[in-house]
Amino acid sequence: MTLFQTGKLRSGLLLLLLNIIFFSSNAQGTFTPLISQAPDYNDGVMILMTDGSVMCKTSGGSADPYGIRWDRLYPDIHGSYVNGTWAVGSPMYNSRLYFSTQVLKDGTLYVAGGEYGSGRTVGERYYPLIDNWTALPGLANITDTISDANSEILPDGRVLQSIVSQGGAATNLMVFYDPIANTYTSAPHCIGIPNESAWVKLPDNSILFVDIGGLHAERYIPSLNAWIHDTDPPVELYDPYGEEDGAAFLLPNGKAFFLGSTPVTAYYTPSGDTSHGTWAVGPKIPDSLGAPDAAAAMMVDGKILCAFSHTPTADTVFPRPTEYYVFDYTVDSFTRLLHVPYIIGDSLNICAFQSNMLCLPDGNILYASQGNDQYYVYTPTGAPLAAGKPTVTGLIKQDCDTFLAVGTLFNGITEGAAYGDDWQMSSNYPIVRLTSNDTVYYCTTYNWNSTGVMRGAAADTTQFVIPATVPGGTYSLQVVANGNASDPVSINVCPTEGIRNLAVAHSINVFPNPASGLVTLEFNSKSSGAYNIKLVNIYGQAVRSKDAVSVTGDNTYQFPLHGIPTGIYTIIIRNGDGVYTTKLVVN
Repeated sequence: MTLFQTGKLRSGLLLLLLNIIFFSSNAQGTFTPLISQAPDYNDGVMILMTDGSVMCKTSGGSADPYGIRWDRLYPDIHGSYVNGTWAVGSPMYNSRLYFSTQVLKDGTLYVAGGEYGSGRTVGERYYPLIDNWTALPGLANITDTISDANSEILPDGRVLQSIVSQGGAATNLMVFYDPIANTYTSAPHCIGIPNESAWVKLPDNSILFVDIGGLHAERYIPSLNAWIHDTDPPVELYDPYGEEDGAAFLLPNGKAFFLGSTPVTAYYTPSGDTSHGTWAVGPKIPDSLGAPDAAAAMMVDGKILCAFSHTPTADTVFPRPTEYYVFDYTVDSFTRLLHVPYIIGDSLNICAFQSNMLCLPDGNILYASQGNDQYYVYTPTGAPLAAGKPTVTGLIKQDCDTFLAVGTLFNGITEGAAYGDDWQMSSNYPIVRLTSNDTVYYCTTYNWNSTGVMRGAAADTTQFVIPATVPGGTYSLQVVANGNASDPVSINVCPTEGIRNLAVAHSINVFPNPASGLVTLEFNSKSSGAYNIKLVNIYGQAVRSKDAVSVTGDNTYQFPLHGIPTGIYTIIIRNGDGVYTTKLVVN
């Protein structure tokens, strides 16, 4: 071989190596910064609302550093979150940092507790349609502290809420929050101590977690309303210093996967009933890393985007920096991401507990770090799993702008993103998207028939309301679960003129909103005559109906609400051929 040939060979090998590096980094996915920075600094959890917007907890608005304000991110008209716009919503009553969250079946947001802040023992509920927070009733025992406890939404729509301490001592107490009755009631105590534990919802609707500081697992069985012992895990997932652990997921293969605070992982294979499941040791987290309170997100391709830091020590419970990996359950391996996020480098000089992730409806992952107003979108390279793809088998028109979608896998095959105990950012509920050419609209979904995961061929339904801003015409509709979209089906949208534009054309006012006791309706009628006012709940049931007579022009009517349960309702006014609707929150 001549020197020239040797040089060519080396050049060819170098070019091949560069190509391998280029395509390998591309295969890892990319982080892209949002065009607009958020109005406030991120301070934790991000929640996907049922209209496709994202509620982002911030540190703003309170006298203490824990925050009462949420910034809300809306995708642009083409469905892009990178090019989205921000809005500042109404503030909470109480400041809170590290707390429970659940999106309820009526589309409202439940928050409770806080490891820090003024809201440690109390909860609130956010009504997105009117941008309003209402305080929840207190717990029966005033010494109970929710703090940074975990929670899960149950099949009947109630929230199973853990209690961290009672009278300052660790406890195994649980309560139910009933969104319809707006009450807390006692729930069965769990067996061990649930503090700091990551919870996983299994396909049989049971909830699995590992007790803190030990090798014991247990499950809540909704059908029995009881906690049961399960098989002990094979590794200690908590570190011995801060007693933290990482996120946990239901994998596409039906197994649960737990990330440890130390470099360990574990698989759990559920039995599908009340029998014990089986555990197995999972692959080690590379480079002596772990997940002491760290964000992770299940992507549409079934892989998991993970934030890791070095293993806690007696001197440093939360080490820096944070590094980013992708876990592939099909080959039991972790791959380190390069240039994360965007051009900052391979790591961020933050603790892993400052990381936050959320599954977006477009199949990407929203990323934020606490104390930063720059958000990022991570775009995976893998294709969405067919096993997680919803199907739409029917659309039932209930009103001009209200429909019922019928199909399967509307909740997906996993809960979405996870953290540990401090945040719940599940997105296993249906999102409805309309597209026409390159224009994208998100509808508001509510009243899903299920809160489960991996339901197979079981029928799923959701109601949805088309925004009044959507022009009339034919659209492609998709139901999205954790970013995985169904095949499109066609839907005809009523023109914006006429009955869908009542609030503008007929000047309907509803006040106060939320209301209790009495609500006042003001509307403008084009003609005099008999009309009917009906109050309809989220299940489409009329709970109250009143007849009256209108005059041409302005009308005022006081509608009684005594005995009406708390919740979101639709007010329907029928006047001849006209059908006019608006939303009302009863508290």
